Amino acid sequence: MPVVTTGLTDAPINTASGPIRVLSFIDNMDVGGTEMNAIRTAERLDRTRFDLTVATLRGDGPLRARYEAAGIPIHEFSLGRLVGARSMREGFRFAALLRDLRIDVVHGHDVYTNVFATPWARWAGVPLVIASRRWWQDVNRPVHRVMNRMSYRLAHRVLANSPSVGELLVRDEGVARQRLLVIPNFVDEDAFETMDAATAAATRRQLGVLAGELVVGIVANLRPVKDHATLLRAAARLTQVWPNVRYVLIGEGGTRAALETQAAALGLANHVTLAGGRAHQPGVQQLFDIAVLCSTGEGFPNTVVEAMAAGRPVVATRVGGVQDAVVPEETGLLVPPGDDAALAHAIDTLLADAPRREAMGRAGRDRARDLYHAPAVMRMLHDAYDTVRASRRAAG
Repeated sequence: MPVVTTGLTDAPINTASGPIRVLSFIDNMDVGGTEMNAIRTAERLDRTRFDLTVATLRGDGPLRARYEAAGIPIHEFSLGRLVGARSMREGFRFAALLRDLRIDVVHGHDVYTNVFATPWARWAGVPLVIASRRWWQDVNRPVHRVMNRMSYRLAHRVLANSPSVGELLVRDEGVARQRLLVIPNFVDEDAFETMDAATAAATRRQLGVLAGELVVGIVANLRPVKDHATLLRAAARLTQVWPNVRYVLIGEGGTRAALETQAAALGLANHVTLAGGRAHQPGVQQLFDIAVLCSTGEGFPNTVVEAMAAGRPVVATRVGGVQDAVVPEETGLLVPPGDDAALAHAIDTLLADAPRREAMGRAGRDRARDLYHAPAVMRMLHDAYDTVRASRRAAG
């Protein structure tokens, strides 16, 4: 790996006029929280101010078509391993690309792109290099955690997607507060739009919701960290009191078979719908009476903000960036992770109080529009990238 120094002003500044040249580096083109945030950000970046290029370590995937439809050039780098002869060759090729395109800003979005892109971008003299942390629990291999921590040291700025993740970076990763950027995930205007009655009724039928049933729903990939098992245990506690409640799990993933087995064992076959993955539809949470997220760890979950934008109260675990989005007793209720009794109690409290659900939904919608609406969040990112323009002017 190249040897670099830190500091925003030690790299040569491109004084040419015109758009800031940004390279956004993502691990892959599959559908996931980080990947969806990256493509949605790319599609909304102001092209009069910024010229965008995308780099990726794995170029095949469903999101590639969206980048191509937006006219964004894609460059692929195949590493094999993060450290090795092949990675070094690709690093030199990456640095050459940065120089050829005269890139002003390199923005890595995840562990692998932080580790690969940050030192090479610094070596290539890129004026602004941004690493990111968008997750709460670090599940990477120890060597990758160490390398990622080094990337934080080398980057000019480190972006966190919630204040809680930002504090974690300062406290546990040694990131200086003055190098921290906190820019949350966002929702578009369609997240606030009301679904028409006919579409809502048809979609509820598709989700297996019967007439007169209340809906407690969760939108999350079926992965261990999302802890759907705790929701099913909570549902088992509630079915005697609330036999007319349907629990809708939207998402797909590796724990599906285990959840199906668990639901059957708990006698929930007639109360639970595993709806599978669906095309990105933020408004689908309008079909819920209560939106749930019971993860054991979260950076800043899109699904919570989408539920708030849909005007739905949220019952969620008190972890990571969830605490930044949900205001307890105002927009929802927070419970400890893994505590099915506490989760059941919170759901029961809101099922029994429709006016409270409605008030929380209204407050959540207002909070989502004020803090997490795309125009406000994109303005923050534009300003972060635009520090390069200010450096250009200062350089004369």
